[in-house]
Amino acid sequence: MAFNELEVARYRKVFDAFREKYGPKPDIRSELDWGCHIEDQSVELYEIRPRWDDPTQIMHSSFAKATFVKSTALWKVYWMRASGKWNSYSPCPEVDTLEKFFEVVREDAAHCFFG
Repeated sequence: MAFNELEVARYRKVFDAFREKYGPKPDIRSELDWGCHIEDQSVELYEIRPRWDDPTQIMHSSFAKATFVKSTALWKVYWMRASGKWNSYSPCPEVDTLEKFFEVVREDAAHCFFG
């Protein structure tokens, strides 16, 4: 079951606060920015930047995802491998709030989200 409109608005607000505090500064966002895609039961974070060999094309590269599991009321945390497949984030595979997911991404203890 997909998130309702109130949940989507709340999650987007949490992302916006995270991006403003920890994301790329406004003066470089034309070269590097972060975005958020909310679909079904997942919140996916991605990097936005011009393609290196053709700056007129904009690339979106996913790097983190949280999926809400209603039966457990927990968010599963994933990171994107170079293969393009999502893997469970082993230092912290689950969190109980979306805010904690953003803390896990910011801390990046295993260097999976930001390298």
